[in-house]
Amino acid sequence: MEQRSDILIVGGGLNGPALALALAGNGHSVTIVDALPEPVRADAGFDGRGYALALASQRLLAAIGVWARVADNAQPMLEIKVTDGHAGEGPSPFFLHFDHAEIEEGPMGYMVEDRYLRRALLEAMDATPGITQLNGVSVVAQEVDATGVTVTLSDETTRRAALLVGCDGRKSGTAARAGIKRTGWDYGQTALVCAITHELPHHGIAHQFFMPPGPLAILPLPGNRSSIVWSERTEAAARINALPEAEYLEILRPRFGDFLGEIRLEGARFTYPLNLTIANAFVAERLALVGDAAHGMHPIAGQGLNAGLRDVGALAEVLTLARRRGEDIGSILVLERYQQWRRFDTATLALATDVFNRLFSNDNPILRAGRELGMGLMGKLPGVRRGFVREAAGLTGDLPKLMQGRPI
Repeated sequence: MEQRSDILIVGGGLNGPALALALAGNGHSVTIVDALPEPVRADAGFDGRGYALALASQRLLAAIGVWARVADNAQPMLEIKVTDGHAGEGPSPFFLHFDHAEIEEGPMGYMVEDRYLRRALLEAMDATPGITQLNGVSVVAQEVDATGVTVTLSDETTRRAALLVGCDGRKSGTAARAGIKRTGWDYGQTALVCAITHELPHHGIAHQFFMPPGPLAILPLPGNRSSIVWSERTEAAARINALPEAEYLEILRPRFGDFLGEIRLEGARFTYPLNLTIANAFVAERLALVGDAAHGMHPIAGQGLNAGLRDVGALAEVLTLARRRGEDIGSILVLERYQQWRRFDTATLALATDVFNRLFSNDNPILRAGRELGMGLMGKLPGVRRGFVREAAGLTGDLPKLMQGRPI
């Protein structure tokens, strides 16, 4: 017998489970498919990865029953300091400083390690009626007709739903099988990611240090630990990542500085190439794309997961309201509301990160003088600073209800 649900989600990373929880909590039946076996996803060890969750994203996670499971392991981000300079020379005297005290809502966001967030999402799905999890299988074909979509899985079984949602990353098979093409380019940069321990406390301050090869983000984790996202030219990054730990640290130290005392590596190191990729359409008949399947951007502003969770909140709201009105949730007329809500916003954000990266990842003396002048001026304008703090907290724009802390 063919198995049916309202919505079938492909991809069990972060956005897929979050969407499943948001939908199931509003009365939809959901099937989520992931190629990895559940024990692999649930038992991920510490590998240095962490996410800067904006305050609005934290509200969404609270609304879908996830935040209480990670709150004890979350580090509030109270300040952000942005500087420009060269490795080993220290930061420029012109800098930006954003403080959560400039808004009333609380911390700008929280750092949460990947291992805790993934496990919390899985535990929440296990505890939520209406979610069927299919692990260790992948989608090999999908077929749309007037009343629904049928997918064929790698175990030769089929599943049917009113709507198929691709949460399967920048190389989305869901999008490719639907004939949705992508626009983008490679940056010639690679992110080196690791975690460090340091002698002195970070006081919940996140740092972004712009250097000619690319930015270095130092993001506070619980305790005297920080997550590092360090962008270098691709060839240099490959050489650095291949070095033994002691030599790796020798290259990191002059970039990092000594403001937190002595540092050492904790956990694994890994790399990922940096590019911009945006789907030419976020929806098709009985299909929607969410997160990196719709838009992958430079991590310079740490907005990748936050943008994906905005997609989650928006799509869950559009589908829930359509269902209450008795509409077909897979109809292109319904799905275009989601695309209209999210496409311009994400394209604008992706292009903004692109421009910002190009502006700062160079050593042009004219551009550098302009950057320093601009940061110096912005730092003296309280209204501009407050606007940036609200943007960092994810409190601007047309927020889905779940990100406002309100039910749909």
